[in-house]
Amino acid sequence: MADAQTHADDQLEDAAEARRRVALRAVRQWGDPVLTAKAREVTVFDQRLRDELDAMGRLMHDAQGVGLAANQVGTLHRVLVYAVDGGEGPVRSLVNPVIEWRGEEVEAGPEGCLSLPGVGIDVERHVHLRVRAQDGHGAPIVVEASGFEARIIQHEIDHLDGVLILDRAARDQRKQALRTLRERARDAA
Repeated sequence: MADAQTHADDQLEDAAEARRRVALRAVRQWGDPVLTAKAREVTVFDQRLRDELDAMGRLMHDAQGVGLAANQVGTLHRVLVYAVDGGEGPVRSLVNPVIEWRGEEVEAGPEGCLSLPGVGIDVERHVHLRVRAQDGHGAPIVVEASGFEARIIQHEIDHLDGVLILDRAARDQRKQALRTLRERARDAA
């Protein structure tokens, strides 16, 4: 019986990894100019926008990420999705997010990015913040976030502003990350 369970678990892991590989092909990768472009404010709140948010949430889950900004999928809409519980929890959507307040406390912590595979960088972020945004219907929302949730939101808003974690890295980490990205690009060619 234990062998059957192990086999079933292996099959689930294989299926999840296959979904992740497919999903990552849909995420724009380092070097794509859309990643350094600034996203534009959303003014039309229709079913098309809500479908985009839903698709981004599914893609984020399949890619095993915890956040995804619209420019990472090639659109310059000022929208992001995230899930705090390791990407397994409910997906939250923020349209036209603006950080209204940041606490004084900052903390450096490791971050990765679906658009920069294989790269991990220590990034200093505010521990507490308040964000004003809209939902997919245009209704105003306010999110007060701390810790990991605050880190995710700041990372994704950076994307919407055309800022990558490479831009926030210490010089030695940036050099190592760029070396890794170039090697991966060369190996993929």
